[in-house]
Amino acid sequence: MSRTALRICPLCEATCGLTLTIEGTRVTGARGDRDDVFSRGFICPKGASFGAVDADPDRLRTPLVRRDGELREATWEEAFDAVAASLRPVVERHGPHAVGVVLGNPNVHTMAGALYPQVLLGALGTRSVFTASTVDQMPKHVSCGLLYGDANAIPVPDLDRTDHLLLIGANPLESNGSLCTAPDFPGRLKALRARGGTLTVIDPRRTRTARLADRHIAVRPGGDALLLAAMAHVLFDEHLVDLGELTPHVQGVEELRAQLRDFTPEAVTAACDVPAAEIRVLARELAAAPTAAVYGRIGSCTVPHGTLASWLVDVLNILTGNLDRPGGALFPQAATDRTPRPAGPGRGFALGRWHSRVSQHPEAKGELPLSALAEEIDTATAEGEPVRALIAVAANPVLSAPDGARLDKALGSLDFMVSVDPYLNETARHADVVLPPPPPAQSPHHDFAFNTLAVRNQVRYTRPAIPLEPGRMAETEILARLILAATGMHGADPAAVDTMVIDQTLGKAVTDPHSPVHGRDAAEVALRLTGDTGPERRLDMMLRLGPYGDGFGARPDGLTLQRLLAHPHGIDLGPLASRLPQPLKTRSGKVELLPQPIADDLPRLRRAMDDRADGLVLVGRRHLRSNNSWMHNVPALTGGTNRCTLHIHPDDAERLGVVDGAPVRVTGAGGEVTAPAEITDALRRGVVSLPHGWGHDRPGTRLRHAATDPGVNVNQLLDGSQLDPLSGNAVLNGVPVEVAALTAPL
Repeated sequence: MSRTALRICPLCEATCGLTLTIEGTRVTGARGDRDDVFSRGFICPKGASFGAVDADPDRLRTPLVRRDGELREATWEEAFDAVAASLRPVVERHGPHAVGVVLGNPNVHTMAGALYPQVLLGALGTRSVFTASTVDQMPKHVSCGLLYGDANAIPVPDLDRTDHLLLIGANPLESNGSLCTAPDFPGRLKALRARGGTLTVIDPRRTRTARLADRHIAVRPGGDALLLAAMAHVLFDEHLVDLGELTPHVQGVEELRAQLRDFTPEAVTAACDVPAAEIRVLARELAAAPTAAVYGRIGSCTVPHGTLASWLVDVLNILTGNLDRPGGALFPQAATDRTPRPAGPGRGFALGRWHSRVSQHPEAKGELPLSALAEEIDTATAEGEPVRALIAVAANPVLSAPDGARLDKALGSLDFMVSVDPYLNETARHADVVLPPPPPAQSPHHDFAFNTLAVRNQVRYTRPAIPLEPGRMAETEILARLILAATGMHGADPAAVDTMVIDQTLGKAVTDPHSPVHGRDAAEVALRLTGDTGPERRLDMMLRLGPYGDGFGARPDGLTLQRLLAHPHGIDLGPLASRLPQPLKTRSGKVELLPQPIADDLPRLRRAMDDRADGLVLVGRRHLRSNNSWMHNVPALTGGTNRCTLHIHPDDAERLGVVDGAPVRVTGAGGEVTAPAEITDALRRGVVSLPHGWGHDRPGTRLRHAATDPGVNVNQLLDGSQLDPLSGNAVLNGVPVEVAALTAPL
C-alpha cells in the first residue's frame, strides 16, 4: 500500500515543497506540495525526478576503505578507525594547516552540511579551507562584507513587488535562482510583466530568461563591471541619484562620484560592446521606475572584476534609493538567524587575514581559493607545510575547479584523504576512506542557508520521509563521528558534538544582554529543548533564540520546533521588510559605499576600458535538469537538450569551418578538450559556451550512466591563474580560447 510524505526538495536553491508517493521504502513519485507556504505546488524536472535521484543504484550503501591500494567495502567502525589512525597523526606531526578541508555545494542543501562543517573547522584549527564559493559566489560575499560589514548580509530582489527588474549574468529560468531563493522564479517573472513591470536581462547568451525579457543586452563577457560603472556614472552625471530614506544610513556618495567620473558610457562602450546610448537608457529607466532592483549572479561573479561587478549591483540599488525598501532589494530575516541586536557600529569585514602558502592569495571569509588547492598539495615552499591530508565533504573539485588534471594528480600524492560522498566520483576515487550519507528521503531537511536569501520570510522543516535503512548512518552522525575522529576523540558518543554546541551556544546566550535568555541558567534552558535527535534539538534552540522565537517562554506565541512540526507545510512569516540600520556591522555603522579595497581595485577596472579583445571567449551555461556535476548519473535528467556541446554562433562557425554536430577542439591556457559543435544564434558573435560539471571519463569511478555520455570538463581549459584579486574567485567566464574544426568523428 502506498502512502504520501512531505519533503523539501534539496536539489537546487528554490527549496520547493514536495509530496512524495512511497511504496514500502521506495519513493515512486513526486509532485509539488500545493499547500506549501512558499512554493505553492511548483515543481521543476529535478524535483519530479526525486525518486530516481534517491534510488540511484550507484549510490554507495556502505563505507569504503583502501586496502592494498584498492577501495573495498568496510564496516562503519573500520572506516572511522582508519580515519582516526591516519588523520590525527598528520596534525600532530605537521600541524593543523597540513590538513585541508574542501566543502562542496551540496553542503548548503543538507542539515548536516549546515550544522557540522564549521564545528569541524573550529576543532581542527586549520586555515587550509577551500569551498565551492570561490568558483561561484565569493565576490558577492566580499562586496557585501565591505559594504555592510557582514559577508552574509546579501540583499535579494523583492520579486513579487518590484516594478523594474534588471538581471545581469543570471538565468533563473534554468537555475531556479541563486543567492535569491524563489520557488517558481519563472512564474514570478511572468507576474512582474503581467502587472506592467519591466524585465531587462544583460547576458551574452539569449537564454530562456532573456527570451522572456522586455530588453536583452548582449554584453561582451567580462564587461559587466564596466557597464554597471557607466550606469552609475550616468546617474551622477544626469542628477538622477536619489537615496531617499537611505540617506542617513550611507556614507561615501561624493567620494564615489569622483571615482566613477572616468567611466562614461562612451569610454566603456568598446570594451563591453554596448552602445553608449543604450547604457544611458538603462540608467534612466532604472532611476525612473517607481521601484526597481538590480540582481547579478554567477555570470557577473566569475569574471576578472567579479567583486567590483557585485559591488556595483548594490551601488545601483543604493543610488536609486531601492535598497532596503519594498519593491527593491531587501535583507531577508530567517527564522534561525541570531537574535537581532540593536543597530550600531560593528567589527566590520576584513580581507587577507592570512594568505595561501604558495601564491600568497589572501583569504576571504576564512577561505582560500579553490583554484589554489592543487599547488597547496603539490608544491613545496620554505613557508609552512603543504597539505598532506584532505577531508572532502560533498565536493568534487576535480570537475569543479580549474585545471582538474593537475588536481587529479595532486590528490593521488596525499598521505591520506577521506571523502564524505554518496558516489565514488572523480574526486572520491582518490580517497582512502569514503563515508556515504543516505539518500535524501532518509534525511531530515531545513534550509538554514537558503532561508537567509529567500524572497519571502518563511520557515519549514521536514523529518525523514523514509526510516533510515539498516546499515546506513545518518549524515549528521557521519559528520559528528568525523569530527571526533579528526580531533583525537575517536570512540566518544557522537551525541557529544551536539551537546557541546548546545552548551556553548546557550552559555553565551545567557550572558548576552540582548538575548531572550539573558541571566537564566544555561543548563535549565537546555532541558527545555525538544526534538528526537541532537540536530533537532539544535534546530529548536536556534528557532527559539531567533527573531521569531519564543525565547524559551519569553514570547509565548513565538516559534519552536514543536510549533513548526504542527505546521507540516511551513509557516509564512510575511513579506520582506525594511531592516536598516540593524543588519549593518561596519565600523561606522553605515553603508560604506566606497570601501578602501574597492577603491584600490578601481584603477584595474579603468585599465580594462582599453581592452579590445579579439578572438573567441568562453562562457559556461546551466541546464534546468542538472546542478553542477551532481545529476548526470540519473537517466531521467540527462539527454535531450541537456548535452555537453560547444555552442557557437553561425558566423563564427562559418569562419572556422565548423559543422553542426561535428567535433571541435577547444584550447585554453589549461589544456584542450574535444566536444561536438552546436551552432546557435542564441549567443553573440565572438562567444562560445560549454556547460559546467561534465567530464565523467576517468577510471575508478562508479557512475555508470554518466560514463555512457561523459562530456568534457570545461574547467580543464583553465590553468587556475586567473582570479578576481579581491575574492580569490576563479575566472570562469570571458576567458580566451581557440576553436578548431576536426574531421574525425567523435
